[in-house]
Amino acid sequence: MGRHPSPVVTIPDRFPAVLGATAMGVYLLLIVGATTSLTDAAAACGGWPACGDGYALPAARVGWVALGHRVLAAAVGVGVAAAAVLAWHERASRRVRAALVAALVIYPVQIGIGAFVAGGDAVGSLHLLVGVAIFGAVLAALAWWLEAETGDDAPEGFEPGTDDLPPVEDVPEPALPTATVPRLRATAAAYYRLMKPRLMWLLCLVAAAAMALAGGSGFTPYAVGATLVGGALAIGASGTFNHVLERDVDRRMQRTNDRPLATDLVPVSHALAFGASLAAVSVGLFWSVNRLTAVLGVTAILFYSVVYTLVLKPNTVQNTVLGGAAGALPALIGWAAVTGEVGGGGLLLAAMIFLWTPAHFYNLALAYKDDYERGGFPMMPVVRGETTTRRHILWYLGATLVAAVALAAAAEPLGALYAVVGVAVGGVFLWTVVRLHYEQTEGAAFRAFHASNAYLGLLLFAVVLDALVV
Repeated sequence: MGRHPSPVVTIPDRFPAVLGATAMGVYLLLIVGATTSLTDAAAACGGWPACGDGYALPAARVGWVALGHRVLAAAVGVGVAAAAVLAWHERASRRVRAALVAALVIYPVQIGIGAFVAGGDAVGSLHLLVGVAIFGAVLAALAWWLEAETGDDAPEGFEPGTDDLPPVEDVPEPALPTATVPRLRATAAAYYRLMKPRLMWLLCLVAAAAMALAGGSGFTPYAVGATLVGGALAIGASGTFNHVLERDVDRRMQRTNDRPLATDLVPVSHALAFGASLAAVSVGLFWSVNRLTAVLGVTAILFYSVVYTLVLKPNTVQNTVLGGAAGALPALIGWAAVTGEVGGGGLLLAAMIFLWTPAHFYNLALAYKDDYERGGFPMMPVVRGETTTRRHILWYLGATLVAAVALAAAAEPLGALYAVVGVAVGGVFLWTVVRLHYEQTEGAAFRAFHASNAYLGLLLFAVVLDALVV
């Protein structure tokens, strides 16, 4: 990835700023409309465009929420129209203009459907789907504009595979302590690092959100505690096996050549025993909750350790996309721990995590493009180029936001907190991705990567809090 100075988004670049703001305005309408925060409000303001006979102010405080939603819809409509006009002024491509014209044409239809929803007709799902179509059209215009304005790289030939790689001479060997006490400390830290602890908090939060959403009689202190501890140990076992299987390739990459197995700080036999112990205790805890949770836990360990590490990561450019199943499984585990089955809410949460994974990890792949190429891994920026990768980040971000709306529409406990957090951190995430298109630096990639972590972490906290308050 380039290291040239970060350009400033100047006045000629106001178009993507308008598109991004418009897209998040549409998204705000979507997620607020999908949450329960608008359900009672619409009933308290049954007229249209205002309340009562259609011209009265709300009689109850909650009715102001519905009225505010309609005022916001009018303002966002102005934004869509402004974006369409600006597309011609900026001489945007035909497909950018077509997408914005489609959004502008559909918008009055959406308003009309909204009037029927206010009147009590059962067309809420159609209202939501049309809103998603408008959001998709505006986001598509943004993605196509950014690609045309900032895309200039062409991928070079690359043969995936981690066998028979040429020697690497520019990766410095890490220095390890030799004195007894520092060596013991380093070894203890190495076992902790084997478990990939930075993954634990987020994936355990996924399971916690699923359990909170499922609720019911199965949401007991023991079920929650055993599932979260078992989940943390399962992640630790998967991470340990990953370290063992990738130890030779890790020595070739600057970001991984100081890992415990790459430096021989921990013997392979000891790491295998450590990973097996973590897996056994993890499955035992899952089994004490119910059998389905244990089966899903074993599946998660095997998928990350074997399917992703040995099959997907070194062989296909879609490794990140398909590997997203590993991060999605904790949602199913959490739901099963409380309900004893794989339910709709758990599947929707899993789908959101699955779609979020490429939008999240492709940023890291951009930052470490040279390292992954040196290691022989067919990551998206290595095989398809940085322009394609940035485009995919934006598309998967949009898909993640839509999945978050679907979860809000299906999960009754989710309300105002979930909506506010989703829009706020979603907007920050989108802003960092737009900046990434223009700056194209490692710093910009890391900024978007951290924004993706913040988005999911804060959204999951909102899920837990909304579900527990209700």
